[in-house]
Amino acid sequence: MFDTSLRDSQSTSVVGVSPESFDFDRYAEYAARQDEKVRRFMEADSGVLVYRRFRVAEVYGWECRDRELSLRLQLGALNESMRYAADMANYLEPWYGIGVGASAFGSKYIWLDGQAPAVSDEFEGVEDALACDPKPIHTTEIGKEQMDYVEYFLEKTRGKLPVSFCDIQSPLNIISEMMPTTALFEDMLEDPDAYGELAYRAGALMREYLLRMKALIGDALAMPGHGFASSRRMTGIGASDDTSIMISNPMFDALEAGPLAEMCEPFGGAFYHSCGNWEAKIPSVLKVRNLLGADGAFSAETDPSPNDPAVFGKAFAGTGKILNLRAVGDADTVADTVRKVWQPGLRLIVNTYCKTPEEQQEAYDRIRDICK
Repeated sequence: MFDTSLRDSQSTSVVGVSPESFDFDRYAEYAARQDEKVRRFMEADSGVLVYRRFRVAEVYGWECRDRELSLRLQLGALNESMRYAADMANYLEPWYGIGVGASAFGSKYIWLDGQAPAVSDEFEGVEDALACDPKPIHTTEIGKEQMDYVEYFLEKTRGKLPVSFCDIQSPLNIISEMMPTTALFEDMLEDPDAYGELAYRAGALMREYLLRMKALIGDALAMPGHGFASSRRMTGIGASDDTSIMISNPMFDALEAGPLAEMCEPFGGAFYHSCGNWEAKIPSVLKVRNLLGADGAFSAETDPSPNDPAVFGKAFAGTGKILNLRAVGDADTVADTVRKVWQPGLRLIVNTYCKTPEEQQEAYDRIRDICK
């Protein structure tokens, strides 16, 4: 069952470490060894990698406004992560909310005590938004601040540690942050051409911003980024597209697949993410141009509406696309989920959240035994 009393079911409590106390050389060597495993996986037609993600709840809430605290907590997570059996290194994420794309159109952050930021609705509908003259994201208040965060992380870590993009939203998600959802869906049905123009415009603004961010981070960049197992040996953009599960597959094919692919094209392609159960969306997602992979929740502790691993295993095997599987739970839960998803020809990354190094080692060994 999904425990609604938890602040973040995928998070791990850690003790922060200051940049002055962190052993950068040790972690850099560890990450380089893990990157070599990723390189071999990326060159293979099938296989499995295990990633024990260290997501710190505070970094995804109110405390993301404090870059010094955020960095200390994330360094604490990197330090702790080396004790857990895995094939991929964790990375730093200068996260600061999901409204960065919408800020180009004038949306503002709304900060409520103890919560991550919400985003203001600035428009009544698609035509209203099209009449706006958007600004490049890097010139907006939040865009500038986010780039300052990245520079701070790079400076304090001397560029030795992997750093990812912040939470990247799909064109549809960006637009859904700018206006009431009911108005958005009505306009998509009544004037799809106008919506398409806005979607390509939003995607182009995000693409330009991410190219600037990529140049800023340089060789430290871990891709595809936020929410995904990521590495400096991977490419692509991990785009959150949660709103897409509320539209039909024909609408997705006609109105979202193109803008999403174009936004991600300069980076090698797209990694699709949606929370909840998106099994019905699989046929359309797999048709996205230059799709590299997709992410989903596959246990009841990860999401109150998890996906069926057997359905995804069958659909993704033999496609060459990577399936990023998140499974919060003990070693039995992880092993049962992997057993259901595993198929010959599958390229699988298993995101685990086992609570102790001993439990993680058991999960790791069982995953490797199942995916021989």
